[in-house]
Amino acid sequence: MTNPIYIDQKEILKRYKQPDKHTHKGIQGHALIIGGSYGKIGAVSLSSKACLKTGCGLVTVFIPKCGYTILQTAIPEVIVLTDIQEEIISDITFEITPQAIGIGPGLGQAVETQNALYQFLKTNRIPLVVDADALNIISKNKKLLALLQPKTIITPHPKELERLIGKWDSEEEKMRKAISFSKQYQVIIVMKGAPTQIIDGETVYQNTTGNAALATAGTGDVLTGMITSLLAQSYEPIAAAILGVYLHGLTADIALPETGYQSFIASDVIANIGKAFLSLEKLE
Repeated sequence: MTNPIYIDQKEILKRYKQPDKHTHKGIQGHALIIGGSYGKIGAVSLSSKACLKTGCGLVTVFIPKCGYTILQTAIPEVIVLTDIQEEIISDITFEITPQAIGIGPGLGQAVETQNALYQFLKTNRIPLVVDADALNIISKNKKLLALLQPKTIITPHPKELERLIGKWDSEEEKMRKAISFSKQYQVIIVMKGAPTQIIDGETVYQNTTGNAALATAGTGDVLTGMITSLLAQSYEPIAAAILGVYLHGLTADIALPETGYQSFIASDVIANIGKAFLSLEKLE
């Protein structure tokens, strides 16, 4: 097996781009987050807020109608587009041209939603992050994998990974299967876990930030928003994945002395993204 490249400060500073002092929102990237279903609008709230806080100039969400008031109230900075359906996503159509799209948080797996995802993937050419129920739908319909553009980023937790690549008996076997999956479909796999590993063909990166506090509902939705944000800011897909995972873990390291493991929640990741970025500025 190839030895992993450790994602530490040195690796991050190779990739991190300082913000331009003369920038404006029109050149800071426009990201679209697609997801949500009745009872799971919170996932899109977390994702889109994290997307904004990671430096994206403009964030639009595409959600079922039932989430309209929630999103407009919870995150006034986000633009909201809605599906024709009240409780699920059934037809993904939008007039905007985002630089990156994150799909899956809170999406649900209704039959109409599965079909909507298929239709969307058939025509989408915009850099993409695929998470949560979008991954679960793909594992039920493996032919959808062929529709993913090269260097699409997928962010499975262990169970979602197993549905995609099959069961494994050892860490070595898991790694072997994940590498071969990444090569076959030309996707970047963010294998969430302790530690999180990123697989880009034969190359494996291992994250060095984060702690057990991240094992709480919604932190994956936040990570999706963060990576989508960096992708929209024209980072290369692998750099967006590496930087997103590193910053995400760093927020938990920064917050831990104040929150402890027990009371850390996904919103605490978002609240500490600024401090995580500031710690990079100090290293420069």
